[in-house]
Amino acid sequence: MSLRAAVLGHPISHSKSPALHHAAYSSLGIGISYTAIDVTEELLPSLMRQVRDQPGWCGLSVTMPLKAAMVAEVDEVRGVARTLGVVNTVSFEEHGNRFRTIGSNTDVAGIVNAVRHAGARTPSSPVVLGGGGTAAAAIAALKELGAGSARIFVRDPARTSDVRNAADSLGFALDVQSLAEAAAPTAAADVVISTLPPRAADGLAAQIAALKTPTPGVLLDVAYDPWPSLIASVWQAGGGAVVPGLEMLLYQAVEQVRLFSRLEEEVNASVIDVMCDAVGLPRRAL
Repeated sequence: MSLRAAVLGHPISHSKSPALHHAAYSSLGIGISYTAIDVTEELLPSLMRQVRDQPGWCGLSVTMPLKAAMVAEVDEVRGVARTLGVVNTVSFEEHGNRFRTIGSNTDVAGIVNAVRHAGARTPSSPVVLGGGGTAAAAIAALKELGAGSARIFVRDPARTSDVRNAADSLGFALDVQSLAEAAAPTAAADVVISTLPPRAADGLAAQIAALKTPTPGVLLDVAYDPWPSLIASVWQAGGGAVVPGLEMLLYQAVEQVRLFSRLEEEVNASVIDVMCDAVGLPRRAL
C-alpha cells in the first residue's frame, strides 16, 4: 500500500513543506507521497472524516489557520500541543485494526532551534508579534530558551484568549499590547518572533525604520514568502540578525519526517542536508 501525507492550510500554494518532505523521503528511500491541500477551518471536519476513511495516510502537517481547530479533530493530543491547545502535526498510529490520529506540536522545537542557530541564548526582553497558534508556540519556545516573560503585540488585544491561556498554562508572564504600540519595544528587543502573516508587518517595519535606531537583536520572521520581508530588511539594515521562516520550517519538519516515517532514531545529518538543499538553505547538522 502506498503511503501519503500532506500539508493542510489556507492559503497553501506558497508552502515549502512539500519540497522539504519530498527531499527527505527520497533520501531515506521511503515511498511517501506528500501534497498540499487547501482547506479552511469550516471544511476541516469534513476533510478529516475523509482521511479517516482512506487507507495509506501516515501524516499531516498543519498550518494557518487550522492549528487550534485541529485539536478537536484528532483522537489524542500529546505533549506541548496539549498544553498550548495548538496542533501542527498529525501522525497515525496503529491501534488494533485501525489507526489513531495523534496531534502534536513541532513548531516549538522549530523556533528554539532556529533562534539558537542565529546565536541567541537566554532572551531578557523578548517580543512576539501576532496572537495566533504560532504565537502560542513562540511563547513555549521562549520559555524553553530561558525567558520568563514577553511582550506580545497583536492587532486586536481582545482576541488573545488562546495565547493568554497557553501562557498561563506554562507559568509564563505576558504583557499584551496593541500592534500600534510595537515599534520602539520591538526595535529594542533582544529576540523578536514575528508570527504575523506575509506583509502584515509592513506597517510596523516602516515605523521601526522611521525611528532610525539600531535593531541589535535577533528577528525570526516565520513568514517566508515573499523573502526578504520588509521587516527583515529593516531589521538587517539596523544591524540585527535575521532568521528566515524557512529555518523554523526546516527544524519542525525534521521531527515530522521522523513521525511520518515511523523512524525509531533521529533523522540523520545527511537527510537534513538534502532538505536544506531543497529549499535553498545552507547545509548544517542539528
